[in-house]
Parts: sequence; structure tokens; C-alpha cells
Amino acid sequence: MDNLFIAASASSPEVDFRFEQRQLSLKGESYPENAAQFWGEIIATLRRFLADDSADAPLTVNVALAYFNSSSTKMLFSLFDALNEKAEAGAEVILNWYHDEDDDTIFEFGQELQEDFPALVFHDHAVSNG
Repeated sequence: MDNLFIAASASSPEVDFRFEQRQLSLKGESYPENAAQFWGEIIATLRRFLADDSADAPLTVNVALAYFNSSSTKMLFSLFDALNEKAEAGAEVILNWYHDEDDDTIFEFGQELQEDFPALVFHDHAVSNG
């Protein structure tokens, strides 16, 4: 599969999915006009990768989203649900959740993800602005 790279825009995050390295990174803010359209292809690509994937190596997901709106939240849950299903099937899926150390909203969303998707290996990373 070809790697998937989508450059960040004012309202959508950078998406960098490197299949051979088994790494998906999301960085920036997500409030695109049509969240289902923006995230739909990313989730479809992820599901295709997961369906074809038989490697024993862990899959690492790095998420550093400073802001996302409610429609992006729904799409993120679909993305994490696909990853959680893969983890429940025995694959190791590591989720690195990066947030500003002063941003309680993003921190609490990460905690919610940890509860909702327990098969994921969750690592919380508070990032200092200093």
C-alpha cells in the first residue's frame, strides 16, 4: 500500500500514515467543513490496512490534536474503534496521546478513549509550552 499523507490545513490536521513503519500520526486541529468526507477516506484506508495486515509488529498511533469539533469527535471514535477491534483480535496497537499540559479538555478526552477502547495500549503525554 502507498503511504497516506495529507498536509495540514487551517481546519484539518496533518495525517501521516506510513504503512511499512506501522505508524499513523495525526497532528494539528480538526474542524473541517465536512468531517465525514475528510475522515471517511482515512478511516477506509486504515480499515483496508488492518484487514490485510498480518505482521506481528506493533502498530503505533500518535495523536497530537490541539482542537477538534464534535463532528470530528464522532469520526475519531470510528477510527479508534477500528484500531480497538484489531487490538482485540490480538494485535498490539499503541496509542500515544499528546496534549498541552494545561488543556484539561484534550486530556479528559484521552482518558475517555482509554476507558472506551481498553484493548489499546494507551500512553498519555503532557506537553509543556515552556
